[in-house]
Amino acid sequence: MDGRERVYDRRWGRDVRDAVRCAGLLLALLLLVDGGSGRLTARRCLLWLALAALLLLALFPARVSAGEDWLGSRPLLRERRVRTDLLVSVRCLDGISQRLLLRDALGARVRIDPEVLVRNPELWLRLEAGARKAAADGLLLCGRTALSRLSARMDRETARAVFKVSGLE
Repeated sequence: MDGRERVYDRRWGRDVRDAVRCAGLLLALLLLVDGGSGRLTARRCLLWLALAALLLLALFPARVSAGEDWLGSRPLLRERRVRTDLLVSVRCLDGISQRLLLRDALGARVRIDPEVLVRNPELWLRLEAGARKAAADGLLLCGRTALSRLSARMDRETARAVFKVSGLE
């Protein structure tokens, strides 16, 4: 693979379809229940449509991509990028869903789901190469532990996939 080539999250399209299906199913159920009770009006239909649209916005996945020395995330409108070779901080944010917050020396920040890196080894390799460069240059001040944990997880997932493919699981 050429170092200048851009790599993407391969499951992004499927995740978008799943978000649309979930919002569509909610809308259908709400309209069905409301219609079955005889209380469906145009106003309530618009309310249910707005609720389904809000669910779609909440579930819509960010499109993660990477190139040589950068990693980007595009939630809905604007892509945010960090220079992986200039990383100063990598933090693991816990909450309802785990997130990885990357910050570079230029002040740019990107928040991504670590599961995207697990599902897409090409993205992980780009991030890891840039982070190694930043650490060697003395820029990566915070986050070596988070990266080593993520690296161990990547190794476990890779080994599990090899055992599964070879029938040794």
